[in-house]
Amino acid sequence: MDYLDHLEAEAIYILREVAGQFENPALLFSGGKDSITLVHLAKKAFKPGKFPFPLVHIDTGHNFPETIVFRDWLVEQVGERLIVGSVQESIDQGRVMESTGKNASRNALQTVTLLDTIAVHGFDACIGGARRDEEKARAKERVFSVRDEFGQWDPKRQRPELWNIFNGKINKGENVRVFPISNWTELDVWNYIKREGIALPSIYFSHSRDVVWRNGQWMASADCLQVDADDRVERRSVRFRTVGDMTCTAAVDSHAVELDDIIAEIKASTVSERGARMDDKVSEAAMEERKKQGYF
Repeated sequence: MDYLDHLEAEAIYILREVAGQFENPALLFSGGKDSITLVHLAKKAFKPGKFPFPLVHIDTGHNFPETIVFRDWLVEQVGERLIVGSVQESIDQGRVMESTGKNASRNALQTVTLLDTIAVHGFDACIGGARRDEEKARAKERVFSVRDEFGQWDPKRQRPELWNIFNGKINKGENVRVFPISNWTELDVWNYIKREGIALPSIYFSHSRDVVWRNGQWMASADCLQVDADDRVERRSVRFRTVGDMTCTAAVDSHAVELDDIIAEIKASTVSERGARMDDKVSEAAMEERKKQGYF
């Protein structure tokens, strides 16, 4: 067995632990490479039977169109149920207030929509593709990360996970966020995608696109991105290392059209993939504060 076999076996074990310990779990699906990898792992863990959980997507309404098209294609391919929580509906219902201005983003608004979706469907565990190498707040979390009855995360309530023994016991109203690929790195994910031949949205590969120079990075030009007359707009060859709201996810200059090219880029990079996420740069503790409020 090589190291990818060990990572795969651990992730499958965790997914089966979720199925065994919880009554009503869900798999949070963003349409990004990490959640796509989770779906592939779930197929290995449970097929030819049905998944013991639906896929749940929290749609900001400002997603990359390529991601939504891929999401619908993948759901059809695996034959599983998809639940979509809409940030636009949360705005229309007055549950959240949309920010305005040049750097406005709906990304943080997902928290309320996620918590409402969890409450409506009674999910007691939500599986996600977060990894410890992404960001220091995510590095603090266990594989089974308990949220209180308000959906909030308390870093001081971490449970020991010695010898890969996971404790899913929760009180009424609480839920657990589960991270089966927590121990993987970005490079591990790409090597696994290459080995397994996993399909991905086209935005992960180099393509020609109109982009706007904003806060030192290239942002995709889109209707949801406020562009002023003095903004610098160019047609460039770019790709995206991470997938999020279009208003907070930056592109990187790239000519990588093959997996080997992408892997070589990642090996040479001195910036993490979350370095292209504007929402993480609000403050040093931006991610941790959002997690305490219920963000995934």
